[in-house]
Amino acid sequence: MVDLATAAPIVGASFLASTVEIVEAFTIVLAVSVVRGIRPAALGTGAALAVLGLAVALFGPLLSSVPIHGLQLVIGVLLLVFGLGWLRKAVLRAGGVLALHDEDAAFSKETEVLRRGDADARAADWLAGVAAFKAVLLEGTEVVFIVLAVGARPGLLLPSALGAAAACVLVLGAGALIRKPLARIPENSLKFAVGALLTGFGVFWVSEGLDAPFPGGDWPILALVALFLAIALAMVGLLRGRRASVA
Repeated sequence: MVDLATAAPIVGASFLASTVEIVEAFTIVLAVSVVRGIRPAALGTGAALAVLGLAVALFGPLLSSVPIHGLQLVIGVLLLVFGLGWLRKAVLRAGGVLALHDEDAAFSKETEVLRRGDADARAADWLAGVAAFKAVLLEGTEVVFIVLAVGARPGLLLPSALGAAAACVLVLGAGALIRKPLARIPENSLKFAVGALLTGFGVFWVSEGLDAPFPGGDWPILALVALFLAIALAMVGLLRGRRASVA
């Protein structure tokens, strides 16, 4: 049985990472429902969830036949790619090099694109459903990957899935109440935390996969996450200082 000290960081990492992906999918699905109605949004979302469920049912059992060290090594490398990519974007946005992601702007852009098809209602409904399908499928695939990656060690898949499920319930519940993009969620701050978490887990899993585990069990993960977060924040300070000196 997995103890609380081991399960808690798994649940937290899966929850935060999944929240970012679900918010992005929710923004597009909400835009579809506002402009074209509930039906195309529901059909596109339902179809994407069905495809994801089928893929998990078909390929999920195959993971048990993969050698654990090989699986951890592959997942660790993929986590490093995802985590460092998120950290890079978060640093550039916080440092003023890239514009901050704006869910309200994304919502407005998506609704404008959908409204251009009003001349042909049937075609517009089809395109709206495809937009919802694509958003849910792409972001849902990332959520599935996050759940599998964070819960790669035997016994940790359930806590990882619970974290993602909690994120889904929270975002959809908040969205149902306010009926608008979740623009108040500090997405760039979330990406800092998620990037550091995924990168820390990535280094940990790569070490496990190479059969060179860190001493102290799972506790080094917290030190790795703190280290990458500190480095990212230091880089933000350097970027801001450089921009200020140029100005």
